[in-house]
Amino acid sequence: MRRPLACALLAMVFVEHVSYAQPRVPGRAEAPPPPPVQPQNPLAAQTTELPPPPEVSDPMLTPVPRAALEIGTWEDALKHIRARSTDLHIAIQEVARAEGQSRVALAGVLPTINGTGTYTHNIITNTTAQFSGFGANGVPTTRPVNTPYPNYFTGAIVAVQPFIALRAWNAIGTANVAIDAARQSVEETKRQIALGVANAIVAVVTSERIAELNRIGLRNALQRLDLTSRKQALGGATGIDVVRARQDVEDARATLVAGDETLRQNRENLGLALGIPDQIGVPPTVDINGLERDARSICKPVETVDERPDVATLLTRVRIARRNVNDVWFQFSPSVNLQSQVATTTVDTGAAPNSTWNVQAVLTVPIWDGGARYGNLRDTRAQELQAYERAEAQRRQALIDIDRARRGVGVADDRRRVASAARDLAAENDRLTRVSYQEGRGTSLELVTTAQALRSAEIQLALREFETVNARILAVLALAKCPW
Repeated sequence: MRRPLACALLAMVFVEHVSYAQPRVPGRAEAPPPPPVQPQNPLAAQTTELPPPPEVSDPMLTPVPRAALEIGTWEDALKHIRARSTDLHIAIQEVARAEGQSRVALAGVLPTINGTGTYTHNIITNTTAQFSGFGANGVPTTRPVNTPYPNYFTGAIVAVQPFIALRAWNAIGTANVAIDAARQSVEETKRQIALGVANAIVAVVTSERIAELNRIGLRNALQRLDLTSRKQALGGATGIDVVRARQDVEDARATLVAGDETLRQNRENLGLALGIPDQIGVPPTVDINGLERDARSICKPVETVDERPDVATLLTRVRIARRNVNDVWFQFSPSVNLQSQVATTTVDTGAAPNSTWNVQAVLTVPIWDGGARYGNLRDTRAQELQAYERAEAQRRQALIDIDRARRGVGVADDRRRVASAARDLAAENDRLTRVSYQEGRGTSLELVTTAQALRSAEIQLALREFETVNARILAVLALAKCPW
């Protein structure tokens, strides 16, 4: 066996020697030298193009049906809110109640007129002689009458005009302040409704995007399963590779089902925010970045935190509590009423006229009521302190909310940039892993892991993008009032 091997080596050396020792022939073109061998680029795999993915079909790839009713502008949302929002209607009725109480307070300083009428029938009577006048020659005459009168009617009209009524005057001012508080509460309700509707719209758009990404993820998982199955048929993959691909498909299905339900719930939440007990969608053409511009158009910024409707409402309630303390103090003061009464009766006494009319000035001086006023004074003073503490607590919370909202814009934008970079890295990692797997250098575990990481990164980026929009809207509404 050594002799054929040695002969082969000698032949190779001879041929190589002849090729190098062959003289140049004049007039003959030299053969071009062989091209140099290029060193292998370790990053060549990064530029490898993937073949087109196979076509796959699955019933779950069908998107969720669009909602029957969709809103695309703030004007559409405000139209439904004005007509159907229960929170707004409750707040408006609170203003009506405050106006009604103001009219009640005004009645305390206006005259009151009451009329009474009484018909009396006496069952037991006695007959007596009643003087009826003088007869001929100046002789007194009498007539028999029943005492008491068996049947008679009396009527009276009484008018009372408060003249000095400190409590009533204070009540009028308190009622007017209560109207201001109710109107400020309406503005706060509108601000909260605007914030809630904006959040609901952003949530629906976010859920729509995530549902779309979930279907893309399921499609990619189905394509990987198809490729793995084909590779197994050719002997390039094992059964565990196919099982891992199928697990990835089922994980993508579970994520898709949860995302679709979240989309439906967010549509229902938008419907509730608009006062409609149904799913309300957002058209795909809506400009989500325009929500901030629309929020600025319907809600105007205020200069100080004390002008924000919720803080202003509680500060107004402090004024009401202080006036309630004054109301108790006025209970110690006297009051003067002017009264007038017109009365008539069918009883003819012969001495007094049947009809009378009088005018009275009534002075009322409170002396002792068992200590109820002192108890009310302690109660109202405590209520005033409570109202002040509530206003101060809300003011501090509002300051923190404003700072967080303004800071949240930058934080949300930073998180969006980080999520975008993470998504790009996850996409490149997934592409390289697929290339390696198709070339037989990667494992199915790496393929499934990078695919799941890419789906998660896509969802996180979508959440961060819409979170940035939401943060900008919150920054606009954090220090504003909405007079729409």
